[in-house]
Amino acid sequence: METQELLKKVRKIEIKTRGLSNQIFSGEYHSAFKGRGMAFSEVREYIQGDDIRSIDWNVTARFNAPFVKVFEEERELTVILLVDVSASGEFGTQSQFKKDLITELCAVLSFSAIQNNDKIGIIFFSDKIEGFIPPKKGKTHILRIIRELIEFKPENKKTNINEALRYVSNVIKKKSIVFIISDFMDKNFEDALKLTNKKHDLVAFKIYDPKENELPNVGIVRLQNSETGAMLEIDSSDASVRNNYKQSGLQREKLLGDAFAKSGVDWIRLRTDQNYVQPLMTLFKKRGRKA
Repeated sequence: METQELLKKVRKIEIKTRGLSNQIFSGEYHSAFKGRGMAFSEVREYIQGDDIRSIDWNVTARFNAPFVKVFEEERELTVILLVDVSASGEFGTQSQFKKDLITELCAVLSFSAIQNNDKIGIIFFSDKIEGFIPPKKGKTHILRIIRELIEFKPENKKTNINEALRYVSNVIKKKSIVFIISDFMDKNFEDALKLTNKKHDLVAFKIYDPKENELPNVGIVRLQNSETGAMLEIDSSDASVRNNYKQSGLQREKLLGDAFAKSGVDWIRLRTDQNYVQPLMTLFKKRGRKA
């Protein structure tokens, strides 16, 4: 992509997503992702009613009077975007490809994070780790993330959720908010979800196109798996074929929902042909009530 064209695309995404962050998501994001840790602030003299467990015995002994430790909530958070860049992201039958929706979502989350004074980083994965931009603050950093999302060319085509989750658990030492954004065209990653969610606060965005679950009646069609290259010829005019296709999609969704539920992971489904604002707001409000 030419530099001028890239800058135009970055600017267009910035204008749209920064506006959403400013006008809609800033308050909801703040309440949904509060600082979870407590940091030492100061010591002060003991006041009747203070928890005796907070007494600083060293200071108390030094001044021969009781002093307590005072802690404050750690406001600054670290946010990690764990982004699926496998070949299935190139699919889209309506208004946009899945990868375009992923780019917008990442931009919205990034601008919301820096408004909240949080650091944000991004990890790109396929069936291996394709790239990592460490967490930082600032608009320049966010624009770099958006540029990478637009231009990124992965080396591999397949998906390995286990590998991605294992990497974020090993590399990100501080407890962080981790958004995994994927179509989840993979399986057997429930244990990895559980382990990552114990160490970090894991939130999942399932990206999908409606035609992945609904096969149109267009006669004989050849389908290709974008990640493996495998070809399949089917007769879409056969009602039983369309029904089996739909049922397979529903079964995949059920298994995925069960995996998230068992792992305690909050998640939402986002379609390529629908606005993502309301589902995102609903998720933030739900988490705000739980916090």
